[in-house]
Amino acid sequence: MQLPRRRWLAALAFLAVFCAALASSAQEQPLRIGSKRFTESYILAEVLAQTAAPRTPVAPVVRQGLGNTAIVYEALRSGEIDLYAEYTGTIALEILKGRQSMTREAMNAALQPLGLGVAVPLGFNDGYALAMRAADADRLGVRTLSDLAGHPALRLGLSNEFIGRADGWQGLAARYGFGQTPTGLDHGLAYEAIAAKQIDVIDIYTTDAKIDHLGLRVLEDDRRYFPRYDAVLLYRLDLPTRLPEAWAALQTLEGRIDERAMIAMNARAELQGTAFDVIARDFLAAGKPGAKAPAATDGAARGFMAKLFGPDLGRLARQHLLLVAVSVGVAILIAVPLGIAVFAHLRLRALVLGLTGLLQTIPSLALLAVLISLLGAIGTLPALIALTLYSLLPIMRNTVTGLAEVPAGLREAGTALGLTGGQNLRVVLLPLALPTLLAGVRTATTIAIGTATIAAFIGAGGFGERIVTGLALNDRELLIAGAVPAAVLALLSEALFEAIESFMRRQRGEVPASI
Repeated sequence: MQLPRRRWLAALAFLAVFCAALASSAQEQPLRIGSKRFTESYILAEVLAQTAAPRTPVAPVVRQGLGNTAIVYEALRSGEIDLYAEYTGTIALEILKGRQSMTREAMNAALQPLGLGVAVPLGFNDGYALAMRAADADRLGVRTLSDLAGHPALRLGLSNEFIGRADGWQGLAARYGFGQTPTGLDHGLAYEAIAAKQIDVIDIYTTDAKIDHLGLRVLEDDRRYFPRYDAVLLYRLDLPTRLPEAWAALQTLEGRIDERAMIAMNARAELQGTAFDVIARDFLAAGKPGAKAPAATDGAARGFMAKLFGPDLGRLARQHLLLVAVSVGVAILIAVPLGIAVFAHLRLRALVLGLTGLLQTIPSLALLAVLISLLGAIGTLPALIALTLYSLLPIMRNTVTGLAEVPAGLREAGTALGLTGGQNLRVVLLPLALPTLLAGVRTATTIAIGTATIAAFIGAGGFGERIVTGLALNDRELLIAGAVPAAVLALLSEALFEAIESFMRRQRGEVPASI
């Protein structure tokens, strides 16, 4: 009777240790901070992280450039992040679909059932506005948005998010009677386009650094369409209880950042190339005894080679390789058996190949958005599923093609030798179809390497992270620093598959010699 009792005691002790480990793990869960995909949001995420870092048990995790409002909000709602910097106008009109005059108390009342809240007004308003070149505005006599409506020939280049937002283009066009059809542009690229006179009017954030730098005129919203966009923290309600000291530290930021300070920080990022974490560190250090003013050219030394071989290169390479390897591996496990199963059934084969071909026609960002909605999660999981779906067609198609290319005489020879269907498949058909099947895997790998750069738009990392940030900053060097490693990885994969195929050709050439 003693032995069972000891076993029970050992099991209870193990369970207690396991529960204690889980509790310890929960206590050490890091503060997770998100950001949207524009300069100011990147900077504010670093300010939040560095403010909370001294008061957290483990270093905060910053998930930069997650995408537009819908994606970052979904990340918060699903618990992927704990908080991010948002704007009151966006919360009222875009997230809650409420009124322009919605108070912070009303926002909290509407968000509370969702487990979310609004707090810590940071001290500045970053509103939407339209801007055009000042010289053109003076020449045409355009000072207000009503004046702009009287010039339908002017070309509008607006960010895609602004065009689709509840508080964006459609409502603005209805209020002012705009008849133009705007062109959708990335927010960072729009500044370059208006400077090159490819477009005449863009939407801007009022704290953008390039407004004065490019000599743009911000047009007056004379019919008061846009609400105030005061910067606040949108957070999960369990955060103050889970990390009370970090939350207390974050509250010290209330009212600390004014418009002038935010514009100056944006300017350091966009005009001087200063890293976001350095900008945040210098801002938080300002006002401390003995603090030095930030160097005016501290970003100038960050040339192309420094960006290409930056400290994030190893991390991004690991993330990119993981996305490609796992997605292509899973696609092989699905596509090869499925290709074998449908090979002998012509109609079913056509149906399955048609469906997998249809997946290839879905734009990658649209597919990622659908997966985020279905899974309620961002990051690696939806990225892996999307990459796997894109990899199915070339592998499955080449599996079927390879089997179909096996001569009829060799198929019948296996049967004549008394091989069963499964044995004939393993011994005769698949070995002969292997070169064609491998070519499909090669194509799928190349597609996955290129498509994996898009995964950074939903926080899955990889070399696309540099591309996303480069787009936000309109930094060509950073864009190239993300594109070059992805291209090198594609070339290395081609070299690897070429070596495998060469080895297989040599192996096939040795068979007759040995006979």
